[in-house]
Order: sequence, then C-alpha cells, then structure tokens
Amino acid sequence: MLEARVVDTLAAVDPAAWDALFPGEVERYDYLAAVEAAGLEGFAWRYVLVEEDGRLLAAAPAFLTRYALETTVDGAARTILRAIGRVAPGLTTLRLACLGSPCTETAQLGLSPDADPVVLLGLMMKTFEDAARHERCGLMAVKDVPAPHAALWANALGPADYQPMTGLPLASLEVDFPDQETYLARLSPATRKDMRRKLRAAQVVRVEVRRDLTGLESEVMALYAETRARGDLQFETLTADYFTGVLDRMGERAACVLYFVDDVLLAANLVLIDAGTLVDKFFCMRAEGRDHNLYFLSWFTNIRLCLDLGLTRYQSGQAAYANKLRLGSGLIPTAMYFRHRNPLLNRALRWLAPLLAPDVPH
Repeated sequence: MLEARVVDTLAAVDPAAWDALFPGEVERYDYLAAVEAAGLEGFAWRYVLVEEDGRLLAAAPAFLTRYALETTVDGAARTILRAIGRVAPGLTTLRLACLGSPCTETAQLGLSPDADPVVLLGLMMKTFEDAARHERCGLMAVKDVPAPHAALWANALGPADYQPMTGLPLASLEVDFPDQETYLARLSPATRKDMRRKLRAAQVVRVEVRRDLTGLESEVMALYAETRARGDLQFETLTADYFTGVLDRMGERAACVLYFVDDVLLAANLVLIDAGTLVDKFFCMRAEGRDHNLYFLSWFTNIRLCLDLGLTRYQSGQAAYANKLRLGSGLIPTAMYFRHRNPLLNRALRWLAPLLAPDVPH
C-alpha cells in the first residue's frame, strides 16, 4: 500500500534511496543537505515522500517562506506592488508552500520506474497540499518545472486549478566540440573577434580552482554581497555556510574558481560537476572585474573544465541571457504553477499573473 508523508529534514531519508530516484541529476542528496544546513533566513525545508512497505518510490524537495509578489517583476509593476504593500502588506506578501527549491536549477521530482507516475504524483500533490494547509500557507506553487517534465506536471496540476506561468529559462551549451578553437569557430565573426580580444586582455588574471575556501570565506561573501546588490531579481540570500557546505559535502563534484589580479580576489565562481554536466551556480564579482573581462574569462574557464573532464553540457543558469545566446547557448523553457486556497485571491492572482511573470527572452 502506498503511503505518503512530509518530513522536515533530509536526515530522515536514506541518501542512497533518495539518489536512486534522481539518475542524471547534479543537485542530489548531498547538495540539498548542504542547502538545508546553510541557515538561509526566511526558509524552512520540507521533503515530500511516497513509500510502499518502507521502500521509497517518489520524492521531491519543497520549502516554506513568506513570498513577496514583487520578487520576479520590475519596472512599474514592482512600484505598484510596493505601494500596495505599504498599505496592506498581507495582500502582496503571502505565506507560500512550494515544491522545488530556491537553490536548485529546476523543480526536482524523483519517481520510481516500478510504479505509475500519475498515481505517485497525484498522491504526492495531495500530501503536499494537506501539509501546506496544516502550515497555514494560503499560496501553493511548483517552481521551475523544466520542459521535459511539463506534461506530467500539467496533468496533475491542471485539474487542481493551478495557474501556469512562464518561468525563467535555463541556458545550456552542448559541449560537442574537441577544443576551444573549434568552439570559437562556431561563434559569429564579431563575437569571435570580441572574445579573442577579451581573453588576450585577461592574461594578467590568475585563476585558481579550489575545493575549499579556507581563509577566503569573508572575501567570497563580500563578492557575493556586492554582486547581489547589483541584481534586480532577488529571492534567497545565501550564506557562507552555503558555499562552504556545498564544497565540503560534494567533494570532487563541486569547485570554486577564483580570479585574482595582483593577488586581489576580484571574482569567484561556484560550480557543480557531475553527470556529464558543469552547472554554473553563482558568479560573484567586484565591479573592477569588468575591467579584466572576468565574466567572459570565467565562461572560457568553464568551457576548458568541461573539455578537460569530458563533460558534454555547460549549464549556466537564469540570467544574462544576451551574452549566453551569443556565446552559443540554447534556452530550456521552464514553467511555474500556483494556486491560492482562497477562491477570491486565487482569481485575483490569475488575473495578475501576466504582470507577475518574469521577462523571458525569446
């Protein structure tokens, strides 16, 4: 008999059983455990499990937080929401239960091939919604559903009156070339010429690939704080324990690439390396790094890591799309789904959905 439950720590789950449900996933048990232990302010972690006779058949991470509707918008919509929030904060900041994670690339859903996926996901959604109600979360959501899983999620969420909304796509580059010169040859003449000039100008930069940040924690966090302050769309705030925890727990499957000029740390790039993929998690840079083209230098450093390690995919996240497209990346669509338990608020949010959706490149 299938049984479902929600636990509040990954320590309640056998690591091997969890990872067996996520073949090919880079952000598996040890990464999620590092996120849970990182002390991110404002987030509580949950894990939805479906078991049969003690055997784990389905699993998904989830989280609880207070969600400000202005998080993914900018311009006039953000100004209006902030004005409403000053008068009635309860209308624009909602208690949210969400399947997914603010720290993973996509919504993760692990399903055993030995059971009906529709039955497993249906039971998982019912258990998740019951838990959300118990936690007094009015807003429920699924974050960053990747295109390959869209049909399965849509079949489960559509009848439950969840509203779909376009999410930020993932940028991904297929590393199907033997060396950097072949890669450069595929770029447009203007981009190729620009990249060669930038790489020549960056020759004064010292690059180090490290597996730990001992002695550099405060400097890396200063880079992160400066980078985050320049960004428009902000959800979670990472901690030093996040960076050190990911490196400690993932071992050879994670690294931090550091960029120095005259022994001054100007940029740091946390990357995950597994399942044939390099995932660029966070690139943090001081403003002076632009003078040395460190963003582009980091791009080519990661390309070289992929080539050296035999990786076939470079996944570079959900920002700076213009540069990633001209450097040959493709975009993988994602979707979000949401529903409010209050019918009137749910109707209002459906009406507002086009305004709340992030700007998505085409």
